[in-house]
Amino acid sequence: MEENLASKSQRTSAVLVGMSTAFITSFFGSALNLSIPDMGVYFHMGAASVGWLITAYSLIIAAFSVPFGKLADSTSRRTVLIVGTSVFGAASLAAVFSPNAVVILSIRVIQALGAAMIFATNMPIAISVFPGKERGKAIGMVTSGTYSGLALGPVLGGILNTYFGWKSIFIFGTLVSVFALIINLKGLEKDHLESKPAKQDITGNIFYILMIASIIYGLSSLNSLRFGWAFILIGIALGVLFARTELKAENPVIDVRIFRGDRTYTLSNITALFNYSATFALGYLVSIYLQVVLGLSSQTAGFILISQPFFMAVLSPKMGKMSDRVAPYKLASAGMGLCALSLLFFAFIHARTPVWMIVIALSVAGIGISLFSSPNTNVIMSCVPPAKFGVANSILTTMRTTGQSSGMAIIMLVVSGTVGNISLYDIDSGDLVRTVHIAFIIFTVLCAAGIFMSLQRKRS
Repeated sequence: MEENLASKSQRTSAVLVGMSTAFITSFFGSALNLSIPDMGVYFHMGAASVGWLITAYSLIIAAFSVPFGKLADSTSRRTVLIVGTSVFGAASLAAVFSPNAVVILSIRVIQALGAAMIFATNMPIAISVFPGKERGKAIGMVTSGTYSGLALGPVLGGILNTYFGWKSIFIFGTLVSVFALIINLKGLEKDHLESKPAKQDITGNIFYILMIASIIYGLSSLNSLRFGWAFILIGIALGVLFARTELKAENPVIDVRIFRGDRTYTLSNITALFNYSATFALGYLVSIYLQVVLGLSSQTAGFILISQPFFMAVLSPKMGKMSDRVAPYKLASAGMGLCALSLLFFAFIHARTPVWMIVIALSVAGIGISLFSSPNTNVIMSCVPPAKFGVANSILTTMRTTGQSSGMAIIMLVVSGTVGNISLYDIDSGDLVRTVHIAFIIFTVLCAAGIFMSLQRKRS
């Protein structure tokens, strides 16, 4: 499908598919967190076991997004998205009938494989039907779907879980998946290969999956396993082997030469890694602060926290469209600057900080993230030809997941160093405030480093 021949209806369908699939995958990420305690009781799972319902999902997405992106680029993005949406919807429905812990964990892995296919294709499909001068507009709309899911997840997920039980969240996921699938089948044209399919790089795929899985697992288990660092080191070693393999491969999963040859592409991905590392845990820490230090209910805390993703969802399309007219790296750098200001504010909060100030700081963070995300994605996608959109977007997905895991790992290390291996909900409010201060100082420094990286793109 050539971008300059795409009709208005085809563009609308591509954007609707992108937004709906982005919405449901992010909705699950935020809504299911509220149901984890109930699911643990239902399946008689301990704290460590039930945590795998979240960890396994993130790990699989991070490890398989790039291989699926490469497969989609060399075969058919539409077909991979159809399969991914079908797998995601079927797994969501199957979860409702899970009889035990082993089955629900297996279903979550299958659901994550479907999500990885979605992440690898929904954005590339949407932007491939828009001309280059309107690419940011398409990116902004799909990104808005992601942040809408994050915003509605705690609210709608909480309502569903409270009145209808955790199974209703999976049923809702099934219905949205069916909606996206219908639009895909009816509204999108079959895409055709631009070149003859090449032999898949099986060795490279294996090394990549093992590398990312080791790093993400190591980051996620730093506070629970004595040898968590060993997995990270193993992942780094596998990364070296992966890079050497890709340099020799006829059809590499990732053309690693682009990181050496294209300064803008490399800096943009590193900037994304820093941004997600610095900002992902913001909602998590503030939620605990609101409940433990200020004594607010979880429902009230949830409504306060909506202020951040609300601005992310509303402003992302506008920021994406703006990045078609203004140098995207400038917008992304400004966005990280706002994020840094918000993080710095939270590094000095105390037990008497007014709620309205917290709402404003969260709103500033939401504006900053919306100002960063779509423009930075526009930079990355502009560095590669349309035939490589799938892999490029999948690498960005990996940066996001790795950054998010790094952010949570930082919190676990700070907690371990300040109050020991206990839940944040169980520590003294004074110790919690001190822990929050240390964590946000680290996140502010990370964000400042990201701003530095982002501004280096001016020279490229």
